[in-house]
Amino acid sequence: MGNYPEIEEKMKKRIAGYESELKTIRAGRANPSVLDKIAVEYYGSMTPIGQVGSISSPDPRSLLIQPWDASILKEIEKAIQASDLGISPQNDGKVIRLSFPPLSEERRRELVKLVKKYTEEVKVQIRNARRDGIEGVKTQKKNGEITEDDVKAAEKDIQKLTDKYIALVDSIAEDKEKEIMDI
Repeated sequence: MGNYPEIEEKMKKRIAGYESELKTIRAGRANPSVLDKIAVEYYGSMTPIGQVGSISSPDPRSLLIQPWDASILKEIEKAIQASDLGISPQNDGKVIRLSFPPLSEERRRELVKLVKKYTEEVKVQIRNARRDGIEGVKTQKKNGEITEDDVKAAEKDIQKLTDKYIALVDSIAEDKEKEIMDI
């Protein structure tokens, strides 16, 4: 199989983005990464919660946010309430507690649908990387840089690469769906 590092790099980046997207989906256990997309206004700029304090998980169903500057507690509380997290923060004046209730069957199904949506999106991105790679090879042929046989071999190799990363995406999605449904 030929070596196509630029195409493979694009596919790897798509999968890394996909995995970080999946981490923000709450699967019953309290995971600090569910807060990754939530930012608060801090000294005039939007800052992720993880950068304004420490986040810990004292037990499997709760998170504790302890800001380094207590004056930002109200801002953190507002940001969490405004997010799609669906959790009401409890502010005791020093820390914010988030208690994650067990997921209902209906909510689990919604989360699995969300995983499927993200999965389809990343597959499209991987196929787009394949298409771009094949177009690049065809351009080389048009410019007389490679032969028709080279084009066929390259298309085959790029398809193998695509199949490998699509299979990886399917495996990651299956693991996340199991995590959501098995809790």
